[in-house]
Amino acid sequence: MRRVKGRFSRFLDRPATVDLSRYQELLKSIEWREAKLEKLSDAELTEAATGLRDEDSFGEKELAELCALGREAARRALDERPYDVQLLGAMELLAGHVVQMATGEGKTLAGALAAAGYAIQGRPVHVMSVNDYLARRDAEWMGPVYELLGVSVGWVSQISTQEERRAAYAADVTYGSVSEIGFDLLRDRLCTDVGDMVGREPDVVLVDEADSVLIDEAKVPLVLAGSSDDAQSDPEVAKIVRALRPGAHYERDEDGRNAWLTARGSKIVEKALGGVDLYSGEHSDRLAAVNAALHAHALLERDVDYIVRDGKVHLINSSRGRIALRQRWPDGLQAAVEAKERLRPTESGEVLDSISVQGLISRYETVCGMTGTASAVAEQLREFYELRVAVIPPNKPCVREDEPDRLYDSVENKEKAIVAEIAATHATGRPILIGTRDVAESERLAKMLAEADVQCVVLNAKNDAQEAAIVAEAGAHGAVTVSTQMAGRGTDIRLGGTSSSEDHDKVADLGGLLVIGTGRYQSSRLDDQLRGRSGRQGDPGGSVMFASLADDQVIQYAPDATAGEEPDDEGRLTDPTTQRFIDHAQKVSEGLQLEIHRNTWRYTRLIEHQRKVLLEHRNELLTTDLAATELAALGPDRWSALSDEIDEDVLAAAARQIMLYHVDERWTEHLAFLADVRETIHLRALAKETPIDEFHRTAIPVFKKIADEIAAQATKTFKSVEITASGADLESEGLRRPSATWTYMIHDNPFDTDAEQALQRVRAMVKKVRGGARR
Repeated sequence: MRRVKGRFSRFLDRPATVDLSRYQELLKSIEWREAKLEKLSDAELTEAATGLRDEDSFGEKELAELCALGREAARRALDERPYDVQLLGAMELLAGHVVQMATGEGKTLAGALAAAGYAIQGRPVHVMSVNDYLARRDAEWMGPVYELLGVSVGWVSQISTQEERRAAYAADVTYGSVSEIGFDLLRDRLCTDVGDMVGREPDVVLVDEADSVLIDEAKVPLVLAGSSDDAQSDPEVAKIVRALRPGAHYERDEDGRNAWLTARGSKIVEKALGGVDLYSGEHSDRLAAVNAALHAHALLERDVDYIVRDGKVHLINSSRGRIALRQRWPDGLQAAVEAKERLRPTESGEVLDSISVQGLISRYETVCGMTGTASAVAEQLREFYELRVAVIPPNKPCVREDEPDRLYDSVENKEKAIVAEIAATHATGRPILIGTRDVAESERLAKMLAEADVQCVVLNAKNDAQEAAIVAEAGAHGAVTVSTQMAGRGTDIRLGGTSSSEDHDKVADLGGLLVIGTGRYQSSRLDDQLRGRSGRQGDPGGSVMFASLADDQVIQYAPDATAGEEPDDEGRLTDPTTQRFIDHAQKVSEGLQLEIHRNTWRYTRLIEHQRKVLLEHRNELLTTDLAATELAALGPDRWSALSDEIDEDVLAAAARQIMLYHVDERWTEHLAFLADVRETIHLRALAKETPIDEFHRTAIPVFKKIADEIAAQATKTFKSVEITASGADLESEGLRRPSATWTYMIHDNPFDTDAEQALQRVRAMVKKVRGGARR
């Protein structure tokens, strides 16, 4: 009954219908204050903002004063007077909503005013973005505004030192990417000394590009790994697999997420390895190496999934189009890719800890966010985070012209048409932004444009350090810019580029920026974010998406797609049937991504609950003398003997190190156990058992034993380890902590999900039915 009621209430109270009228009257009050605030000196302005910290409550009067002070601070610091719609956005953020504001409407400033508002109330704020570049840029850009409001600000990135991180998190407002803030949390949870921790208790999080962070990024758990021995890559296996042919020796599923040897392929591999039986228990390690090598060879593509630079494999974050620094695949696959590329293997490791985006966000008392495309995922934001969406109207109406899709029968004909359209438009001087889906496609298109005598600038994972400069000039007269994944790029594209206003008018007269998509993205939101780069602040602009029946997404998610009519001489299709197939493929992709997100949350919710329970015990061990008390009780004779020889504080510290080591080691083992359970859990579905229920039945009893196992192992170590005035010599007992950490780039169960299994079954049924009908 509760579930029915919940669904009924969601139907009546749609997530994207937050009422903005309650703040409209405040805008008049804010404007009335402007003339008075203009007369204040900078010091007086800061004093007035600081005075709000002393207020016992923060009602409409204080809210209006904050917005008025923020408007004046922005005018002085940035020479920008925030529009009314930006103040509306700030007020909705302060109400704990996700704000939808179109590209170019000033979300960054609205977010800064809201963050300052929370900070002035004495609440530390984390502003999460999708990447390090935006975090640093926005913190530095908005810094003068924060300073005038008496609010301190800092930022963290992948290159921040320990001291820089600690200082940044101590500020009133801290900017950082969702992954960097998440990994700092994971590293803090493994500290053995309180003084080594960099963060503090979370309170408010303001999420920039909220749909990308909370929905797209949420499919990928944040996983922290630690180094151990050298990776065991197998060049011999890589060489054997490199010679295998698709169709004859191995097959791939239609989604490109799994590959397996055929009977013929198995015989060839077994013979090449010296006549072994791959499927015997004796050679299970060889079978694992072959499967990893096959995945690396058949499923992971250079310049799509990763690039090779400076003799190393660098993963590409597909949702950001950037190199994922310090990230890697789980070890068997990472080593296999390195062997595939004939590179020296990097060190291997083990998973130390993990957290999902939901788990990270749930730690905050207040959650709010902003993006240009929130309405499309409003139900998901409600389902996963209990967030509502407030749609802020644009400051000026959008006049961009979005053309219908241009559809083709083949990728070759589609790309010819794209080049022809770019060449014709470029001849007029109109700037063009082309959004591609991966590095390989961007470079292929750039080569085709060069052959057509069209010079372009390419932005992809290989040169994302030049991102700001490239994007800033994408609106210049005659500019042609080819970019992978424009979502989250952040930099505003102004007509005419960064030059004079005359160029702005010249480009506007040509129709403004033309945005071209080389294919549908996996989500319509990403298409909309690409389109949104054009037509900012009432500027003219246009967009058009090209697609074909041979695009990867159509082949994967609508494999039976056929044209409703014959194509013209250039391969173009204009029938509604083709458009429906293109739309259907994208909808299936969106449904699959949602199911992967739900799957991540279903399985990690229990894991994170167990981690929370263990962390409470760990924090007590870290911050009190509990470890000493427990080991004194478990090993009284040893404790008594050591007490006669060592200072008491040293002995307590040694006890703490021993207990913390075994807590962390046992949690690492538990995560490895749960990963093994996940890999085999779908086999239980064959017995009509629900995988998630079976996962819980297996995971819960094992976890209940952990506390006793930790105590037993710690007692054993305490009785045998050498303890001197310098502490416990754990390394001599073989108890060594990782010397380095990195993060894993993994999707939850990437090659096999419930949704994909269901999808495969549906496809098989459809094919069977259609095959029968044809006969």
